[in-house]
Amino acid sequence: MRTRVIHLINPKTDSLTTRPIYMKRALYSPLAGLLAVAACIPQDRYEVVLTDENIEDIDFDLECDMVGISAMTSYVNRGYQIADRFRARGIPVVMGGVHPSFMPKEALSHADAVCIGEAELVMPRILDDLEKGDLRGTYRADTLCPMEGMPMPRYDLVKGHRYVNKTFVQTSRGCHQACTFCAEPLMNGLKFRYRPIPEVIHEMETCGQRTVSINDADFFGTRERPMELMKALRGRGIKWQAGVTSKLAGDDEMLDLAAESGCTMMSIGFESISRDTLKSVHKSVNRPDDYVKLVEKIHRHGIMVFGLFMFGFDTDDADVFDETARFNIDAGFDMTAYSVLTPYPGTLTWYEMKRAGRLVSHDWTKYDQAHIVYRPERMDAETLRDGHRRAFRTFYSGSSMAKRFPWTGPRDRTMWTIYNLFMKKGAAGDKRFKQVAPETAKTQHAPMPPILPTKKDWRNAILSDAETAGAFKTAEKARR
Repeated sequence: MRTRVIHLINPKTDSLTTRPIYMKRALYSPLAGLLAVAACIPQDRYEVVLTDENIEDIDFDLECDMVGISAMTSYVNRGYQIADRFRARGIPVVMGGVHPSFMPKEALSHADAVCIGEAELVMPRILDDLEKGDLRGTYRADTLCPMEGMPMPRYDLVKGHRYVNKTFVQTSRGCHQACTFCAEPLMNGLKFRYRPIPEVIHEMETCGQRTVSINDADFFGTRERPMELMKALRGRGIKWQAGVTSKLAGDDEMLDLAAESGCTMMSIGFESISRDTLKSVHKSVNRPDDYVKLVEKIHRHGIMVFGLFMFGFDTDDADVFDETARFNIDAGFDMTAYSVLTPYPGTLTWYEMKRAGRLVSHDWTKYDQAHIVYRPERMDAETLRDGHRRAFRTFYSGSSMAKRFPWTGPRDRTMWTIYNLFMKKGAAGDKRFKQVAPETAKTQHAPMPPILPTKKDWRNAILSDAETAGAFKTAEKARR
């Protein structure tokens, strides 16, 4: 029997953190999801071809039996273009990832089928239907995927020489937080699901890299589990970095273990230096009064702090940009990234802005955390755009870098310099991605979050939206 060929594609994105225009290599490999999908495809029955359009051209003439495309909102339009070209050749296309999962009806106008949410449990059904020639509609599991015994991601498909940071290892899914702007709890749930530690260690030891990024929503979401994993990592010579929330990042015992086990950097979603702002977006876990001490404590352990901040909240005014950048400099943050609030479809922020009539653009390419796609509450869009640019320039100015440089202490000065020069040349210097998006017609399709939230105000916001409620009812009738 002929071996069938499945072509998995990651569409090109203009994100500066994926492929800066001045680099020949991509900074990060965005393939974690597709590598997990590839691992679910039996190698004795199928050949998998993986294409990341950020580093290579797509072979649209490739003879294949199915195309799988994963896309986030900012590059889903490119995903649709790719899908249309393959379908024009009669090749069936399945789309998945965050945006198609939230907007399945929209995605189905370009694809034969959509995988909603996690792929592991539905992949066998997709392949069976492919064999029958009956690939169509939506596929979604009845339950969230258990994390035990997950197959090893297909790292053999990655063209490693084309990436700076090649390996993202996932140790858990889900997140305790329910931030109003985030899709994570609606995609993977509010409870953490953990992979067995021996399986995580095995992947780190055999992935072919000694430096890995932990691809969890919050590696420090609980206390006991990361401590056990960090104990298991000690003495293995693996360097790692991870995204964490601030609540447990200041725990001395956890920081000791992090340093001993090879942690080089923590990315922390501080979001804002305003308590009122944090409360308004359901992130009161962050305490701005503790930020300075937290950064100092992490630095004492030789770990760098990458602070993630966001502008454009309803409580933000024209002073927030200079105040935040100056605070970050004085506090000695190693790096910061400033993003613009983006109302991703299906999040509470989306529904709040839709209800208030503040959504201006529905051009998904502009939903990249840099373009302004809505009307801000306490400033005009141009002020938000200019302030966003100014914050980057201020933080990555020569005087700021001289003040923040780790002249003493155990932090890696070479790594610090590389990261800061990259940010200075890229995100701080490129004006293409900090623009006001032009007004467009509204989308014809309503978002359908894969998981309805348990928080009452968020759940009510979703179900009280007539278009979303109607889409859910239509989908339910179709399932019957």
